[in-house]
Amino acid sequence: MVLAGGHPQSWANAQTGATTQDFARELRTALAEESPYAYHKRLTETPVHVPRRDAAMVAKPGELAIANAGWKIVYDRRSSSVLQNGVEDFRDYLARSMQVRVEVDARDSLAGAQSLTKSIVVGTRGQMQGCGPALNTPKGYEIVASPERLTVCGYDERGAMFGLFHLEERMNLREAPYLPANLKTARNSLHQTRMVQSWMGWMDFPDMQLAHMAHNGFDSVFASVYTNPNGDRTTADNSTDFYARLMFRVRNQDPARVHDLINRAKRFGMKVYTPIIYQYMGTPESEAGLRKLVRDIIRDFPDIQGYVLLTEGFWYKKWGGLHGAPKEYVEDWARNWTKAVGIVAEECHRVNPAIEILPWEYNIDFRPQNAPTKRFFIQQLPQDSIPMLTWENGKSFEIDGMQGSLRDYSLSQVGPAEVTDVQIAEARSRGMKVYSKVDTFASWQYGTIPYLPCPYQWYKRYKALEKYQVNGTLESWSSGFGPHFIAELRAWSAWTDAPPLDELLGAIAARDFGAANRDTVMAAWKHFSQAISTVPDTGPNMGTNNAVGNPLFFQEPPVRTATFHHSWEDHAKWMGYFGGGLNPYWPFTVSRMVFYPDFTNKVNKAEQYARSATGVQVSKDVPLLPVFLKYLRRSADEMEEGLKLYRAAALASPASKRQKAVREVVIAEQLARMMESDQAILEFEDLRLKLATERDTGKAASTLDRMERILRDEIARTELSLLAATRDSRLGFQFEQDYVYTPYSLKEKLVLMRETLQEHLPYARKNAK
Repeated sequence: MVLAGGHPQSWANAQTGATTQDFARELRTALAEESPYAYHKRLTETPVHVPRRDAAMVAKPGELAIANAGWKIVYDRRSSSVLQNGVEDFRDYLARSMQVRVEVDARDSLAGAQSLTKSIVVGTRGQMQGCGPALNTPKGYEIVASPERLTVCGYDERGAMFGLFHLEERMNLREAPYLPANLKTARNSLHQTRMVQSWMGWMDFPDMQLAHMAHNGFDSVFASVYTNPNGDRTTADNSTDFYARLMFRVRNQDPARVHDLINRAKRFGMKVYTPIIYQYMGTPESEAGLRKLVRDIIRDFPDIQGYVLLTEGFWYKKWGGLHGAPKEYVEDWARNWTKAVGIVAEECHRVNPAIEILPWEYNIDFRPQNAPTKRFFIQQLPQDSIPMLTWENGKSFEIDGMQGSLRDYSLSQVGPAEVTDVQIAEARSRGMKVYSKVDTFASWQYGTIPYLPCPYQWYKRYKALEKYQVNGTLESWSSGFGPHFIAELRAWSAWTDAPPLDELLGAIAARDFGAANRDTVMAAWKHFSQAISTVPDTGPNMGTNNAVGNPLFFQEPPVRTATFHHSWEDHAKWMGYFGGGLNPYWPFTVSRMVFYPDFTNKVNKAEQYARSATGVQVSKDVPLLPVFLKYLRRSADEMEEGLKLYRAAALASPASKRQKAVREVVIAEQLARMMESDQAILEFEDLRLKLATERDTGKAASTLDRMERILRDEIARTELSLLAATRDSRLGFQFEQDYVYTPYSLKEKLVLMRETLQEHLPYARKNAK
């Protein structure tokens, strides 16, 4: 596939190497301040289609132009609401985005429609004789241009809808209603299902968000996470097992809310998947309870497409990842868990064989050495289930000769993990389909940033999914979907006959930053993609999600909430899962997102953090922190090389594109600052511990000098992070805990650090003499 475009390839004519200060000045004027949740409001209320036409664009030789008036959309009036809504969406798109007025011509039959002129004819293979011979998968579509006519033929109605959305995307990139006059493409979907959660929140799927999801190629949502769709709380309210106690804290589900989502999603051609929550005990009574639960759910929700049986909520007897458990225990657990999966499958398929049962043994140890156990789980699954495999978690990597593995969802490694590779092979040997939970635009590695602007690294993952022929995907966990250019890139890659990567990225760069800045932006993206690949901090940690919001602690700060140091309450437990998970000394987010020193100076928390975040197993005598910091620094430096180009491109962008370009740079800058602050926090703590035992006054002074430089840099960095957060309310948000940091908490961080700089460090210098 080739894209037609009106954008010449050239380098930015602005001086490259724009500084942070240059860009900060532009940011203050280009973007207005916004309060937390402002983007939620925009995403809920703003129409999907907004003006996109560039009045300066003219049709080129070899392009088909849709005239401003006189054309019509022709379709079969007997089509379902999916295609009818697709047609209405396309009419609305042409009017709002391209200032093109078309009539809608609903006919009793599409016979003879191929002879029409000034028409966009849309239908299915069954409605248009002989069309789409190369289509072989649901959601596939064929688009053929001929003089004064476009024909969109879907494998099914959803395929026809996605074909119309594809035309919209082409025109968006062209910034005009112009298409190649010889356009002919047949695009088969690479995945039978692409499901996603919502970035906005747990059950936050307003119509505009559903529309954006569909326009970005998603056909399903995963909803009601950690709750049964019918509101049943038998396990959550009655079990005393560890995970059930966590389930108890999950909010109640209102079945009416799930019904409403199912009905609204249908209009966009989207399916709904939910979990089933149950602790199976292996007894006849427990089996009867599970069967009743499943029967109740499928009776009340006949339109739910499938059920994700995640071990975080659907487990056997005692919850856990089985780390270090005896082989006999693990295999017994696996047999009983998969028996419960089989019970669900039996009850569902008795009513509707098309219901998908997706067992997901996420919590079972996914380190490379556990491949035999992970394979055993696949071997035990009922044949009529579809394993949901975690794509990258556990993937091995090496830093300075030391072996680590991804601790959670991350982009630094493309995947699949070694255990996933083995599981896919085992499932294929049994003739089973494979679904995968795989991040494709955002990740827990920097989860408080709405998407990672690293298209070349993402694209490698997309191609790996294609290589492994993954049948279905869950493309985010709680990071969730929001509209952005990475989701746009992913949508292009989810069907066959996609254009070459650089051609596509070049068109996106030209559209968002201006044609003159195309190559500069693409070069920046390459730096960002390289930078993420060397990040050693993997998963949902402070460093990747809250480093810009975490202070540099020099001494124990004043308490901000209740403590239980002298109570019969266990203070550590109160700070953990069951006490609310807040650190009273920095309670602005959950305690696992806060790096807090051991002020008894017995434990080097920085070294401990480096080991935990990388999964590297080395002896206590081998310091890992210096290596960890080296790789963080390498990634941050690579980001800065890209940012010099990115800032320059934004500052050189046309006025009509300036706001969009500036927003893109804000995202990348905050990602870089997160890396830099991660490094600063850990180095500062390591120095604080050394200072605590240093008896040499000269060395102590030198250590304090270094700590002061780090602190001053972090203050300046935090001021910029605050500026960014006040201009883009997406920053800091991750719906599992709402905002991890806010403008308010960043201001509090600045107060604490300025106090450290002005009072505590001078006092320490005085006492060190």
